[in-house]
Amino acid sequence: MPPLIHAALSWIVGAFVGTALSAETLPTWLAAVMAGAASALMSAASTSTHMSTRMSARASAPLRSTVVAVRYRVAIAAALLSAGGVIHARASAEYAAHCTRRLASRLTAGDTLRAVFDERVVANSGRAVTVRGEVASQADGCRVAILARIARGAAAPGEWVALHGAASATKRGLRVEAELVPVALVATVGVNNGPRRDWRRAARGRTGEIIDRDFGRNAPLVRALLIADQDGIPPSLRDTFADAGLVHMLSISGLHVAIIAGALLTLAGALRVSRSTAFAIATVVITLYVAALGAPPPAVRSAVMLVVVGLSEHLQRPTHPWTALALGAVIPTVQTDVVVDLGWQLSVSGMASLVAARALMRRLRVTERRRWPRWSRRALSWLQRAEGWRYALVRELVTGTVATLVTAPLIAWTFGRVSIIAPLSNIVAAPIVGFVQPALFLALLLSPWPAISGLIADATAPPLALLDAVARGAADVPFASLHVAPTALGAVCAGVASAAFVRATASRRWVPGLLVAAAALTVGIWAPTFSRGSGMLELHVIDVGQGDALAVRTPKGRWLVMDAGRRWDGGDAGRRTVVPYLRRIGGDVAMFVLSHAHDDHVGGAASVLTALTPARWWEPAFVTGNEAYRRALEAVRATHGTWHRVHPGDQWSLDGIDVLVLAPDSTWTAAQENANETSVVLRVSYGRVSFLLTGDAEADEERWILDHTDPALLHADVLKLGHHGSKTSSSLPFLSAVRPRLGVVSVGAGNRYGHPSIETLAHFAEQAVPLLRTDLEGSIVVSTNGDRITVRTRADRWTLPPRAREVGTQLLPERTLDRQFPAR
Repeated sequence: MPPLIHAALSWIVGAFVGTALSAETLPTWLAAVMAGAASALMSAASTSTHMSTRMSARASAPLRSTVVAVRYRVAIAAALLSAGGVIHARASAEYAAHCTRRLASRLTAGDTLRAVFDERVVANSGRAVTVRGEVASQADGCRVAILARIARGAAAPGEWVALHGAASATKRGLRVEAELVPVALVATVGVNNGPRRDWRRAARGRTGEIIDRDFGRNAPLVRALLIADQDGIPPSLRDTFADAGLVHMLSISGLHVAIIAGALLTLAGALRVSRSTAFAIATVVITLYVAALGAPPPAVRSAVMLVVVGLSEHLQRPTHPWTALALGAVIPTVQTDVVVDLGWQLSVSGMASLVAARALMRRLRVTERRRWPRWSRRALSWLQRAEGWRYALVRELVTGTVATLVTAPLIAWTFGRVSIIAPLSNIVAAPIVGFVQPALFLALLLSPWPAISGLIADATAPPLALLDAVARGAADVPFASLHVAPTALGAVCAGVASAAFVRATASRRWVPGLLVAAAALTVGIWAPTFSRGSGMLELHVIDVGQGDALAVRTPKGRWLVMDAGRRWDGGDAGRRTVVPYLRRIGGDVAMFVLSHAHDDHVGGAASVLTALTPARWWEPAFVTGNEAYRRALEAVRATHGTWHRVHPGDQWSLDGIDVLVLAPDSTWTAAQENANETSVVLRVSYGRVSFLLTGDAEADEERWILDHTDPALLHADVLKLGHHGSKTSSSLPFLSAVRPRLGVVSVGAGNRYGHPSIETLAHFAEQAVPLLRTDLEGSIVVSTNGDRITVRTRADRWTLPPRAREVGTQLLPERTLDRQFPAR
């Protein structure tokens, strides 16, 4: 690899360490030392210059000393770049966190701030809409990203408006429960100064509206392919693409920019336009196109690489592929938080795997067969003689395999699965995407003439349907993917293994890189076995679709599992999702609590009991003829678990957490006909923090609890909504008694029941209580040290603001805001 790739890698490693790790977790100077040492070792061990690659063992001593000196200079430069990346990222992250806390405090205290959104907002008092955008304060000089639930108001994309409500500071920005102040009031709060429109967001919003107009039901997929907007894609479709190994196509990897550029050059060639003129036209078009998209990092990376390669050909100055990748990867990191953006990560790692696969194929074509084991020489000989479609097929298969290995850590960390079928599915899907992308781009260009653009959009429906069919067909293949829940250490080890593998393909010596990869994978696989807990109480709301599966992890790493999702012909959520999730994190299951015997709660219980053998089984003992319930009871007997019928007041303590049963009692249970009304309701507490887990309890059982429970025991910081947020649960009297700071609901995407209901969403919006849903967020993890509460979802992490305390008629926060940063 050329020195530039080492310099780029050093900067990126430093920026990632500085962005991903908080100042409380790792001191800046220690992060700089770690990143610098890693970069120095990598650079010193590599062949850094053209001179060193040609140096033989018999070279003169002065020449060898010169090469060593060059290597160490590169290593020192890499260490300095790593330290610079850490410091720059740490300073940017700390100031962004300061701005986020300040703006969250101001909104919650009643201030009105300027806000702009990526798409059109049309909200009402019934259902809050969720939009992404930016909130700003001129007084602080702060601008941060927001994910806002807007209950009232309207706004056009890119239009600055006034925002009023409550907010939580997160790692990525703000989560806001708010309303848009009417325009007539904007001047009175002094937020209408400055530009009236954000043209970048307006153009992006306008593009999204054009896509919605022309592509209809295919619009969510087209939005992802063209403008990096995945918000409209149902999580079930995203998971299907992840199972099939095609999720990078939904992450705007920059592939479409290259396809469009290639199409433009091909068209110019057909029109007999000179190569230099065609390149200039393609560069201008791609630049305007990327700007209209809002300059997403993957598209910027792809555009930079195209320009670098095109200029090198035009100037007849050959450029190494790794050099083009280094420039394309580094330029977007001017904004250091880009390094934790999934689209950028998949874009860079995907391109790195492509370059590595090409290098690997070139090496296999020229390597000497006698150096290989005898059993592999025949296959190598066939590969070296292969031509035409046979060679193209093998090349695509090798490229897909390398890409799967390299991107597996990112996919596993983000989507909780690793696709085994990805190399094959990509061979089929790649030509479809390559065919449809120019047509999508052409429809966008011709959008001023709706009749023509609509006709082209209709013509793209069959290939888009074919792409969807390929994804679903690949995902339905038995053992197409492995469901995993990697720990942070496991993900880091997998990332190190991936980088070492790429390095091995580009190196003259394979063995050192492969040994590093093997060692990293060994540590990552065995690390969960030695898990001893995080020292915090954790509530894991596992995404099992339309059903419930909760897992409470004690500070010492043991589990209390409540429900296990649904079952279906040939499988169940316990075996497919819950068991792999718990095993990957590690720790024994001490108890299983069945809230009630409906299929979407007990369906996977038998699989969990058989695989993890909890010592205790608690349930309400409302007997049904449910087959899954019968199998669960048989599994309790087979695993010699202790069966217990719960009663109000039952208590259980483990590793410092206290579990208290609030309902139901046997008299109430015996009088019911609906199993939902017999749901076990648990209060789990640790220190000053408590969680309330309600199963599918509905309004009648909620009233019973209100009548038979000490009000002090009903107060909870986190409420797991009953019956998936149905309008028959989470009644206003119950919510008023609980007074949660956060609501979580387990619900399937696009479910036929309409969960969560409009009424429930309105209740939470009116009380400005954040509500997290597994259909939008994926699995949700709420953790506490007994004082502070931290929330983690698929794409974000934040600390809940403290509960307000009443002083007379005024609400005051329990803690004051940290003011260590001056306003800019």
